[in-house]
Amino acid sequence: MNPRIKAFTLHLLISALIALTVIAVVFYLWYPTPLHTAVGVTQIFLLLLAVDVVLGPLLTLLVYKVGKKTLIMDLTVIAVLQISALGYGLWTVAEGRPAWLVFAVDRFELVRVLDIDQRKLDQADSAYRQPSLLGPQWVAAVNPSDTEEKNDIVMESVFAGVDIAQRPNLYQSLDSQQAAIQNRLLELPALSANNAAQTIQATLAKYPSADAWLPLSANKQDMVVLMRKDTTEIIAIVDLRPWD
Repeated sequence: MNPRIKAFTLHLLISALIALTVIAVVFYLWYPTPLHTAVGVTQIFLLLLAVDVVLGPLLTLLVYKVGKKTLIMDLTVIAVLQISALGYGLWTVAEGRPAWLVFAVDRFELVRVLDIDQRKLDQADSAYRQPSLLGPQWVAAVNPSDTEEKNDIVMESVFAGVDIAQRPNLYQSLDSQQAAIQNRLLELPALSANNAAQTIQATLAKYPSADAWLPLSANKQDMVVLMRKDTTEIIAIVDLRPWD
């Protein structure tokens, strides 16, 4: 095999293996189905990854020549550029990943890492100060008892978009809010208001234990959280519309 083609093929295989590893981390841990749709990361990330995977080997194909004095330097520059581009893309995706799925008032809200209010993070329970690298976690957010703080939150929610769901210092375990969740659960027939009957039937057939639901508010596409009434157990997040 031609040395240049061999170098290109080897570089492409290594790049593809790294890309597959990154895809597994992103779409199985950070953005589990269907949250990658809810956040809207799929197309942009895959495009960036494809460009990075293909561009590096192509540059190797262009510069590779046996006996070339600057070959090692050229390949090093290509590797650094490729790793830097991949690192930047991965950092961007990591910052935009779902960190918390927060029950707040009457719905769940998807809170990304970049949405988290850092100002009172030191007042949060230790379990809520750092988002997990293993995927989004379910929590509940409750209004503070202090009237002044509550008024500040109302003002900030209106003018800055920072509500209780983005404030880890107000987080509690989901179990602690079981009664509040049960009071807000919606009946499955209500899904028919914004979804085709066939779509609802096909979705619910996969989750026969689900008998209630709550909306999931996300930055790109709102979805539905299927649950059980009696235990408030979360069954699944499904790609159905909770409202218009």
